[in-house]
Amino acid sequence: MTTTTAPRPTAPAHRRTLARMALVEGRLLLRDPSVMFFSLLFPALLLTVLGLAMPWADQPYDAEDPFLSRISGITGYTPIVLSLAIATVALSTYPATIATYRQRGVLRRLSTTPVGPGRLLVAQVLVNLVALLAAAALAVAVGLAVLDVSAPSQPLLLLGVFVLAVLAVFAMGSLVAALAPTAAAANGWGMTLYFVSLFFAGVWLPLPIMPDVVQDIATYLPLGAASQAMTAAWVGQPFPTTQVLVLAAWTLLATPVAARLFRWS
Repeated sequence: MTTTTAPRPTAPAHRRTLARMALVEGRLLLRDPSVMFFSLLFPALLLTVLGLAMPWADQPYDAEDPFLSRISGITGYTPIVLSLAIATVALSTYPATIATYRQRGVLRRLSTTPVGPGRLLVAQVLVNLVALLAAAALAVAVGLAVLDVSAPSQPLLLLGVFVLAVLAVFAMGSLVAALAPTAAAANGWGMTLYFVSLFFAGVWLPLPIMPDVVQDIATYLPLGAASQAMTAAWVGQPFPTTQVLVLAAWTLLATPVAARLFRWS
């Protein structure tokens, strides 16, 4: 008696599956007002409030630094706002979304299909990357038009670093998404990482005025490296080689680990 095995899905079939999943996730994002707000509008709103309300907005970002003394406080803070926007989605809403799917049994049903955890995580990252790119463009446009933010010195480098930062911070968020059994657990784990990451990104205090040891630690964390690299691209500092390598390493190492540790239920 002969037996037959089902043919393996081809590469085009894998791409079509990923595209359909990304389309579905995009539609779900558009239907959720809170996710839409934090993904698209939050960076521009936060930057506007800081630029109009904070007395330091038009002061030098760092009077002792030869580069940063030539830019305003709100210009120096703009890359930090972009980093904060990435972290808000990657470490808060994204892990909670995957954990909610797990809690409601959606992932268990998906586990009986050819859809793998890697493809699900990639679809989520792609959708949120598009949303964050739109949010960053809106925030930068508002900053340039309303707040007198200086234009970035190296816009292409800034764009490349921003995309790499999204991938790296989402890789960290994917570790939470892969393991958190419930939405509450994902919120707890994600928010812990979120607030620690914000400290090392310079949200509470600008990194240039922090102790050297804090700046060194920040360089090797995804959000800290993102903040430093985007600031360097914005103000025209030398190419942030170390930070770019750190972001690439987080992306290449954490993403497959998250897919391997992924729990369907």
